[in-house]
Amino acid sequence: MEQEIIAHNARILEQEYRWLEKVMDIRFQLYFSPGSAQQIELVPPPDLTGDTSAFARLVHDYSMDAPERIVLLLALAPHLKPEALDFFFSKNKLYDRVYTEFGGVQSQQHSGFLPTGETALFMLAGGNLEARIQLMALFDESHYFFRNNILRLEMTHSREPYLSGAIVPSHELLAIFTHPQGEYKPKFSAQFPARQVTTSLSWDDLVIDQHTKEEIEEIVAWLEHHQTLLVDWNLQRIIKPGYRALFYGPPGTGKTMTAALLGKYTGLEVYRIDLSQVVSKYIGETEKNLAGIFDRAENNNWILFFDEADALFGKRSLTTDAKDRYANQEVAYLLQRIEDFPGVAILATNFKGNMDDAFSRRFQSMIYFPMPNPKQRFRLWQNAFSGWPVLSPDIDWDEIARKHELSGGAIINVLRYCALAAVRKEPPVVTMDDLVQGIRKELRKEGKSGV
Repeated sequence: MEQEIIAHNARILEQEYRWLEKVMDIRFQLYFSPGSAQQIELVPPPDLTGDTSAFARLVHDYSMDAPERIVLLLALAPHLKPEALDFFFSKNKLYDRVYTEFGGVQSQQHSGFLPTGETALFMLAGGNLEARIQLMALFDESHYFFRNNILRLEMTHSREPYLSGAIVPSHELLAIFTHPQGEYKPKFSAQFPARQVTTSLSWDDLVIDQHTKEEIEEIVAWLEHHQTLLVDWNLQRIIKPGYRALFYGPPGTGKTMTAALLGKYTGLEVYRIDLSQVVSKYIGETEKNLAGIFDRAENNNWILFFDEADALFGKRSLTTDAKDRYANQEVAYLLQRIEDFPGVAILATNFKGNMDDAFSRRFQSMIYFPMPNPKQRFRLWQNAFSGWPVLSPDIDWDEIARKHELSGGAIINVLRYCALAAVRKEPPVVTMDDLVQGIRKELRKEGKSGV
């Protein structure tokens, strides 16, 4: 079945590129020999009525006209059919250089032609200045190409002409045509410093106090009903279309797990950004790294989870030099993107006291995740070891829960220690001594005395 889908997509794309080559041929004839060829508008695009290929669905979903289809095919060409653009390497014999009006850039690795905004406008308008100006709207941020993360112009130098930016298709768009399932999952890298957060657990496994639970339910209500509030009730006149929350409390108390559960039960993907790793010593790199994440998140309706938030939002010192000023610019940039983000953004920190009080008003919720009390620790111990096949009968969970103040994350670490101890035994029994040794190990990490 997957092979059939790929084959059908390929047939439709071949058909589209045959049409593009006809349009290119006519454009070159019109440009170099005016009046010698028919108008481009008289070469209709292939009829995709009733077709179910990925390309046809995209065309139908956005009611694409011919110019938009041409831009889309140009963007995909270097990835799917690079030889289709080779004619753009033609040289102007008068000046012994490529034609300026063709646009295009050449990367260090790719030997083919990379189309730019100039390439697209040459194809669509030739030398007609009025038409070129009108068609520039195809690359505006208000166009669905940009809004829906289909393609955009990628500028490499701020002082270059706007249309000199390469037409870059999104990874998600490429996945539609190159993956049978049409799904793309970005990988962690220096350019995308975020990882997807998932969990196999449920809300029942999250052991927290009632007040914390009620505040989390407020975020769930926003995720489920924000469209009703903003659109049906017309509250978009007054409030911004997003939700910002701060999770704070000791490590291992459920902050990351809560973010993962919010995604799991609302059907949204959650991406975790460790701000301590994102902050760069190079001017401009922090903003650049974060911009890519925000752009994708907005188009894919992700929940963003910023861990170690005090790395960037810590209490600010006096601005004494250029480095301090730029650090404040980075904070201002991230705050603005978070405030403008139409989805849910969660910032997490272990120490709220490290956060600048000036940021407090930016959040709709500030949720405290305290260390579990003895009753909650009892539940955590029982949940962790509920599926264990052999437990020593002398284990007193109630005593362990009362005696040792551990977070849920620390209890999971004890479980891991006990599992490694038990797997080397026959039968694989967990003993009280195993638990004591595991607890001692966790307490030593926190600088506390052993049991």
